[in-house]
Amino acid sequence: MRFILSTLLVVLGVVCRVAPHPWNFAPVGAIALFAGATYEDRRAAFLVPLVTMFIGDMFIGFHSLMPVIYATYALITLLGMALRDRRTSPLYVAGGAMLGATLFFLTTNFAVWAMGTTYPKTWAGLVACFVAAIPYFDRTLASDLLFSAFFFGMYAIAMRSHAHRLASSERNGNRLRPRL
Repeated sequence: MRFILSTLLVVLGVVCRVAPHPWNFAPVGAIALFAGATYEDRRAAFLVPLVTMFIGDMFIGFHSLMPVIYATYALITLLGMALRDRRTSPLYVAGGAMLGATLFFLTTNFAVWAMGTTYPKTWAGLVACFVAAIPYFDRTLASDLLFSAFFFGMYAIAMRSHAHRLASSERNGNRLRPRL
């Protein structure tokens, strides 16, 4: 079941990145947060968002900021792992999504300033870089909140359904193996 879920997340992430969409409105941050919070296998938790990015980049194109972006999604996966015990709390999930979006904004825009040639390597250049990126932050935040609500909400429903089936089966003298 975990393989199917991972495959679906990767496919959804790639399709949403490759299909026409508003800049910075993609589910990868939410996928990283969700994988970190729900996957028992830590390697798989890191692989799902990174494979999603890599496959999408094969279509979109490779660029110099890829290491920073991939590292940021790995950090968001770690954030999800820290959220693991509170993954059923909408407040903690929303907080994790907001923190992940903010982390993405800070790391990637700092890298644009530090590695690029568009902005001078001065305090004013750094400020100008971050100010220019503000219009994209609302899309990152909105997509992380929306997709996190969807992924964690569907997970909660699936877990509740599984618990109900398990309780029903035990009342009837049968034992079901967990599916997730």
